[in-house]
Amino acid sequence: MKKYILALGILPLLFACSGSKKAAKQPIPETEVEVVIPCSGPDFFTNKKYFRANSIGESLDQVVSKKKALSNARADLAASVKILIESVVDNYVKSSELNNLEQVEERFEGLNREVIKQELVGIKTICEKLTKTTEGKFKTYIAIELSAQKLVDKFHERIMKDDLLMIDYDYEKFKDTFEKEMGKL
Repeated sequence: MKKYILALGILPLLFACSGSKKAAKQPIPETEVEVVIPCSGPDFFTNKKYFRANSIGESLDQVVSKKKALSNARADLAASVKILIESVVDNYVKSSELNNLEQVEERFEGLNREVIKQELVGIKTICEKLTKTTEGKFKTYIAIELSAQKLVDKFHERIMKDDLLMIDYDYEKFKDTFEKEMGKL
């Protein structure tokens, strides 16, 4: 009897799981057209090793379209890095219970801005496509990435130059906190 009740409880779950797979394979309605955006999709998502961002720029001038796409992608990348680093610093500082908590947080925040600004120079373009619309405008699709390890290394380098931060700094703990936050992305 217990097996029968258990089977009845699991049966709806099996149908629910199989239904979602079928829904994903259904064709697109005839009144719609699938839009495929170059330089985007799962291959261009942030992962444990790289921060990634993509964007589109459009202009009558080819160079301006690229500048717009690159500028927007950099802004997105910087925002992602900033959010992650703030989370890492918050978790690291709290778990370390540093002596001058408020002062250390302020110093980390300043360091955060400085390192992000420096490291954005080291971004790498991983995809770039240029198209021309029927209206004669250029459209640039671009995806960029920044190495998470290089970012951690740069933070370590800058922290080593700050006497106050060096007092309670633990590189392995900081790196571990950073990797845990990257894993959440």
